[in-house]
Amino acid sequence: MPDDPNKIRITLDDLQNVVIPPPDSNGGTPQAAPQRQWGTVNVAPPTYVPSAAQGANFFLNAWVYLGIAGLAGSVFAWVVCEPAFVDGRGRDWGNYWMIPLIVTFMCVGFAISEGAVERSFRKIVIRGIVALILGCILGFVFDYIANIIYNFGIHLFFGSSGDVDPKNPVGWINRAFAWAVFGVTGGLVYGMVGRSWKKCLYGIIGGIIGAGFGGLLFDPICSLTHGGGASRCIGFMFLGASTGIAIGLVESALKDRWLYVSAGPLAGKQFILYKPVTRFGRDQVNEIYLFKDLTILPQHAIIDLKASRPLLKAQGTTFVNGQPTSQYGLRSGDVIQIGRYSFQYQEKQRSV
Repeated sequence: MPDDPNKIRITLDDLQNVVIPPPDSNGGTPQAAPQRQWGTVNVAPPTYVPSAAQGANFFLNAWVYLGIAGLAGSVFAWVVCEPAFVDGRGRDWGNYWMIPLIVTFMCVGFAISEGAVERSFRKIVIRGIVALILGCILGFVFDYIANIIYNFGIHLFFGSSGDVDPKNPVGWINRAFAWAVFGVTGGLVYGMVGRSWKKCLYGIIGGIIGAGFGGLLFDPICSLTHGGGASRCIGFMFLGASTGIAIGLVESALKDRWLYVSAGPLAGKQFILYKPVTRFGRDQVNEIYLFKDLTILPQHAIIDLKASRPLLKAQGTTFVNGQPTSQYGLRSGDVIQIGRYSFQYQEKQRSV
């Protein structure tokens, strides 16, 4: 049978000429190139670096900055109106505008104070404009209602003569009830600019308590300072400050779920979770504006309260209790870290 010309023949000489390649630089035999695996990318997990603990800033307590805002707003309105205020029987425009403007600028102060402590210029401008419009309208409306309540009490307790002894505690109580109406305005506008009905409710409760307390002190202050512009200034300062302080304290006492900032530029501030969805990020449109950190995305994460348990959903690098996560059901005491900010999630314990 003739040889097949397509056969491969290997001779002894061919075997002797085989060259074995040298070992690779690692001392091992070269390996065949691994096959490419589609659909997977090997990425190193993000590294957790705990944020440095910082002392809480006293002025980031809501009752502190709301109290300062209320005081500043009322003093500003007094400065504007006092030159046109006439004591006694006469009347000038200051007599009609003073209290409505005090209420208006208390509302403006409450509205912009949160934006100021959060360093959000956008919130300051938008909320300030809305509060100015609402406060001016509601200030005159509720001033009219307060006058009706006050005059009714005067006739009820002091007769048709209307002669009120400023040292009589009954008159103090009557003014407290009437001025509590101004607190309704402040709390209502505070909640409206925050776009939360629950914030409105807490604000109204706090406003009634605070403004009522300010009204209770107004006549004793006038008696001690012998009336006039100085007594009105001090009395209205108490009105603005007590209203803001009470709103902040009531809001803190009645909150259900909140985030306490334990590290970062806002250390000491608490964010009450009013809305169904709360957004975090570097963009000022977020409910929680995280500034001065370029590692944070414009919208970095959200907390969704519509689930059975508050759900953290993260688009950027986020750690919960030191572990990287993109989605996590929050429990009271969990620590969330985004960039250099750390938040402690808390919720009020409910009786079973």
